[in-house]
Amino acid sequence: MKKLRVGLIGAGEIAKAVHIPFYLENKDRVEIVAIMDVDGEKAEAVARQFNIPATFTNYEEMFSETEIDAVSVCIPNKFHKEATITALKAGCHVLCEKPPAMTAEEAQEMANVAKEMGKILTYGFHFRYQSEVEIAKSFIEAGELGEVYSARVQAIRRRGIPGWGVFTNKELQGGGPLIDIGVHMLDVALHLMGYPEPAIVLGQTHQRIGNKKGVGLFGDWDYENFSVEDMAVGMITFKNGASIVIESAFAANVEKNEVMQVSLMGDKGGADIFPLKFYQEKHGTLIDITPAYAPKVNGHHREISQFVESCLGGKLPSSTAEEGVIIQKIIQALYQSAEEGRAIVFE
Repeated sequence: MKKLRVGLIGAGEIAKAVHIPFYLENKDRVEIVAIMDVDGEKAEAVARQFNIPATFTNYEEMFSETEIDAVSVCIPNKFHKEATITALKAGCHVLCEKPPAMTAEEAQEMANVAKEMGKILTYGFHFRYQSEVEIAKSFIEAGELGEVYSARVQAIRRRGIPGWGVFTNKELQGGGPLIDIGVHMLDVALHLMGYPEPAIVLGQTHQRIGNKKGVGLFGDWDYENFSVEDMAVGMITFKNGASIVIESAFAANVEKNEVMQVSLMGDKGGADIFPLKFYQEKHGTLIDITPAYAPKVNGHHREISQFVESCLGGKLPSSTAEEGVIIQKIIQALYQSAEEGRAIVFE
């Protein structure tokens, strides 16, 4: 069987810790043929570590000089659109790390090019590949929760500001915890709710802790150049009548070091996803249902494996380019609402 020839754009931590190792776990179907990074020494070091034959500092050269079928885009958010569109136009399928882009307009342009080129474009929302999410999806599709009309989304760290990378640089990332970790839990909620179209978005952001020196559970951060929010809260209503309340923080004065949770409420039942638990009213009483067993899986592994399968003609990825546009609209509207002090209304 012909192997999928994969290239990587970006030689940072997400490429080294996730994309490359899990492509290599699919080595019977995958061959990593090239890696590109603007830092040539970094690209060469990663290539030596993982025996990748070719390195580049320019992805246009990588596409012109190497035969590549699929690409992982693992660079800061600001550069997602250009790299993804270049890869699609070069005839490659693309797995782009989350979030899709910096703006909804960029995400739409990326989706349009993918459709025009007839190529797969999917995003790195690995939490939706967890067993808990897949089981909850099965319950919802079977009608166990009825109509899911409300959700609560939390991605909150006590002192979890990243002390590495560009996560606190608004120009390169577009924002802080909302666009970095909140987007993961928001995607899970939207995925389980059928990705409805937003109607009204109201958001507020705070910068109260990150711009001061403090205790860092994820290492020391550059508080003097901290340009993103350290907390974002908001409410989204949807055209189908559903709603989501979201809280996301890199740093907040709360008890637990980290909470990553989605809670769903339907008219026949509810659920917390991490860990998975269902709540229902049956036979004249209120019951809680906790699964006795759920397979232990690695969401990143499943994400990469499904991308490989889809590129080789199998089942299409769970996360679609069209969903990427919707979630980017919501993230953008939350930031816009906070900046302008008003609700954002979609036509």
